[in-house]
Amino acid sequence: MHLRKKKLFAQLLVVAALMLPAPLQAADRNITDKELSDEANTTDWLAYGRTHSEQRFSPLKDINVDNIGKLKPEWYLDIPDKSDLISTPLVVDGVLYHIGNMNVVRAIDARTGKMLWEYDPQVAKEVISNNMRRVFWSASRGLSTYGDKLYIGTWDGRIVAITRKDGKEVWQTRTFPYDVPLNITGHVKAFDGKVFVGNGGTELGPTRGFVTAYDSETGKQLWRFFVVPGNPADGFEDEAQEMAAKTWTGKWWEHGGGGNSWHGWTYDKEFNQLIFGTGNGSPWNRKVRSPGGGDNLFLSSVVALDANTGKYKWHVQTAPGDTWDYNSNMDIVLADLKIDGKIVKAAMHAPKNGFFYVIDRSNGKVLSAEKYADVNWSTKFDLEKQHHVIPESAWFNDGEENIYPSYFGAHSWHAMSYNPELGLVFIPTNHLSSTFSDKGKDTDQSWRATKFQLGIAQGATIEKDPYETRGSLQAWDPVKQKRVWQVNQKHAWGAGTLATAGNLVFQGLPEGKFQAHDARTGKVVWEWDAGLGISSPPITYELDGKQMVLLVVGPGGGYFSNFQGSGELGMEGVGWKYGVHQRRLVAFALDGKAEVPTQAAPEVAKAIVDENFKVDETKAAAGAGVYASHLCIACHGAGAVSGGVKAPDLRGSPVLTTGHEQIFKDILNGGALMQNGMPKYPTLTDEDMDSLRHYIRKQAQEGAQPGAGH
Repeated sequence: MHLRKKKLFAQLLVVAALMLPAPLQAADRNITDKELSDEANTTDWLAYGRTHSEQRFSPLKDINVDNIGKLKPEWYLDIPDKSDLISTPLVVDGVLYHIGNMNVVRAIDARTGKMLWEYDPQVAKEVISNNMRRVFWSASRGLSTYGDKLYIGTWDGRIVAITRKDGKEVWQTRTFPYDVPLNITGHVKAFDGKVFVGNGGTELGPTRGFVTAYDSETGKQLWRFFVVPGNPADGFEDEAQEMAAKTWTGKWWEHGGGGNSWHGWTYDKEFNQLIFGTGNGSPWNRKVRSPGGGDNLFLSSVVALDANTGKYKWHVQTAPGDTWDYNSNMDIVLADLKIDGKIVKAAMHAPKNGFFYVIDRSNGKVLSAEKYADVNWSTKFDLEKQHHVIPESAWFNDGEENIYPSYFGAHSWHAMSYNPELGLVFIPTNHLSSTFSDKGKDTDQSWRATKFQLGIAQGATIEKDPYETRGSLQAWDPVKQKRVWQVNQKHAWGAGTLATAGNLVFQGLPEGKFQAHDARTGKVVWEWDAGLGISSPPITYELDGKQMVLLVVGPGGGYFSNFQGSGELGMEGVGWKYGVHQRRLVAFALDGKAEVPTQAAPEVAKAIVDENFKVDETKAAAGAGVYASHLCIACHGAGAVSGGVKAPDLRGSPVLTTGHEQIFKDILNGGALMQNGMPKYPTLTDEDMDSLRHYIRKQAQEGAQPGAGH
């Protein structure tokens, strides 16, 4: 009798268990704004900057300055990407989500590095099928998650929603038409049941920047805000556009205006506002787009909009009348700062222009703005007038003028981080200058087959900062507005940073070193050789009681494209020749046991000397113009000297040698390599292509001479 009761009880337990709802799968977890705002969460990395504050600070301190020497690889995963890697991965419930080149998304076991699934949004197919003229970037800076979904911004201009569980597509929407010169390289910002995105492409034609919010469940457009005003004759979309139009002159709308917001988006839950940075002008030179002067709102600004309606709330213009590509598309970090004995709800911003801004985000008032790098375009930010004081020399009215920072900026998109315990911001800093001139400027802003449109003479040269090193990592006190320490670096373009409660700051470098600094002093306390340049910022998370630090190995971004050509500032000398080195993800832990394969040695591209080809100097000179105006520099480098990240060095390409003329034509006119990100140029004539060949062969011959360096 007793035995039968035990059996009956066991059967009842089974029946009860079957009647209970199935346990929630980790991938079905509903991510909300409460979770995205949780600074105490250490197991996940849920947003681009970890949380809505964008601080990139983790309270984890199992790995710290005292035991950092024991940090070793725990696992690694080789990935097939050959080009730019610039993204921040996410970690949700033990699964790591990474977006790579051509916007391919991979889900990976964050404990072991095992691949779980892959989603390909078919960017190349979208571009080819719709004859889109794409140029520049085929990379992304990251993903976003909300609810049970991931959100992707594709290079070709779509937002795609997929499930976190298995990468199944839920919806997609196109954010701009096929025939406009725009792209998306930033992460989609997910917040409050919405997803927000802007776009890039200012230099590629007459564009008018805008940002848009969509419903996170359906992809339906909720609101749109235009960064610059359109033609007054057509009427203004809102009062903000009418206000902005008073700061423009001439027929700016025929040039587009620009202002594209491609990165730097922060959701401020406390004030229910979306704060974002805006881009530079189209074209760069104000004398072309707004010949009577003016501040040209909302170019190069920090703008706050009501998160529900997209209505304008406030703005701070960081570069009035921007003529130097000083966009404000850098990250905007939220923090409570004690200033003059009072707690201020602050937004911190270090844009390209070299000034560090502390803004009262309740009303948009700049509380302080000081130079964190060498600056000569502005003497100061006048707090009373809330406006920069700009000397006449900055407009290069008398011909050439050396301006600093350079158009790459004192700080670009590489993420800064903020340690609230130490009260310090850690800024990857570039120390470069540019010489500007607009003699013989091109005022034609029609979009001609992906040509560069700057409104200045032959671009602008990149030079060393006259007083500083090329690059540095610095710690900045935002309250005192002063530098606390600086570590000089060999190259500009240091990667984004990660700060932790272990008094550590992690950063990767262009030459392939991954370093940890003592956050209090800047001292390098640990280093690992990745064998390949690094551009992505690291993240950290904790699983099963073990803190992990995750690094994306692989270089990316404009500076790596070698805009500055050969020489001491060029990137080809670091040796990351196209297609040679392995891109990978590497997770580190204390006493990690993984053996990461050694990378191939650095290799500099070698020019091919074609003995059968005789260079015609006249054609070569014409080819130099075709090369520059059609933006070949963006991937193949200035002077056809590639940095190795986006595309091969053309001086060493057999396609440019005798007997391969038809292949060259198929690539340029026919788009034979569009699947690799190489744009199609259907308007190039046979004469254009012939002159290009002469130009590149000349560069190859000169590069192969003894003593030519590379």
